[in-house]
Amino acid sequence: MQQILNFIIRNKNFLLYLLLMSLAVFFTVQKHSFHKSKFINSANFLSGGIYTQINNINQYLDLRTQNTNLSEENARLRNLLQNYQQSVEKNFVDSTSFKAPYIFRPVRVIKNSYSATTNILTIDKGNNDSIHEDFGLITSKGILGIVDHTSNNYATVISILNTKSRISAQLKKTNHFGTLTWDGVSPERVQLIDIPKIAPVKVGDTIITSGRSVIFPKGIQIGAIESFKLDAAENNFEINVRLFNDMTNIEHAYIIEHLDAPEINNLLKLTDE
Repeated sequence: MQQILNFIIRNKNFLLYLLLMSLAVFFTVQKHSFHKSKFINSANFLSGGIYTQINNINQYLDLRTQNTNLSEENARLRNLLQNYQQSVEKNFVDSTSFKAPYIFRPVRVIKNSYSATTNILTIDKGNNDSIHEDFGLITSKGILGIVDHTSNNYATVISILNTKSRISAQLKKTNHFGTLTWDGVSPERVQLIDIPKIAPVKVGDTIITSGRSVIFPKGIQIGAIESFKLDAAENNFEINVRLFNDMTNIEHAYIIEHLDAPEINNLLKLTDE
């Protein structure tokens, strides 16, 4: 308290000046409409600028939450869209008994490798979130890979940038399908092999998943044809596909679960026996 009194005594002249100046400004603004409007406009401009900056900071700090919310919303929309597409391909749909065959779940990629020959991704969900082996992983732009191993809270994914990866894919414009592989050279390109030479292959055409496995539904984008040539036997095309995904910059993704996969796999095992 004594320090405050000492400050006031030392600066009494300056403080008196500020008080008189404030009173003068106050009475001037109150008595003259022009000055009053100018003061209000200036105050609004100043406060508006401050509030704008505070709002920008809050929005920046809230980006992670917003991204999570958007991922969850996109997963719900993907569930509706993909399962609707599955339903319209049938001649008749009984809306009272229709069961959605696919479930999409948002995940985050916490580790990503793309410079090795056997690249692996790690995601932030596992068994506790109903994530299991052989589930597909995609982004809004295309496929990423297939779940390989899971723990309670995490899972590893065999990337499409893995020389051991084999995924069924096809030309979007036709039903000619082959096998998607990677030659280990560039993270921007994969290869589509076993496409018969009678297929109408053109540079720029889109490559999608074929739906001929229980992992990915038909129609998930992969990339565009960059170049192609006939293989050594000159029976099939070898196609270079430029990926739609930037595999060096992956964070938000979606797990795909095919609800009928166990039944289909059991049936295939019986057939193999």
